[in-house]
Amino acid sequence: MSRRAKAVARGHEEATAESLRRDPAFAAEYLSAVLADGDQEELMLALRRVAAAGSGIATLAHEANLNATTLYRTLSSKGNPELKSLIAMLRAMGLQLAVRPVGGKPQRQSAR
Repeated sequence: MSRRAKAVARGHEEATAESLRRDPAFAAEYLSAVLADGDQEELMLALRRVAAAGSGIATLAHEANLNATTLYRTLSSKGNPELKSLIAMLRAMGLQLAVRPVGGKPQRQSAR
């Protein structure tokens, strides 16, 4: 195998991290898919992956005005962030929490 071929080959984790870092829309879709299909443990690990792919968890903690040690613990598989912390974390990653109707269910119309 040539030297050039070795440089081109990279693992799935590295390619995913690059996509998460480079494309906020990809990161948002990734987190939305995990949130829709996964459990809390999977969501915390996905958030950790997105944070690590960006500027890192310590930098994220600083930008979100959160304690870094607490954030590492929060983003563990057993983490359970407060809504305030989750929103601050997402905002620092250039993302936001959104609510949308579940597919196939009609939206409620407000009575006026």
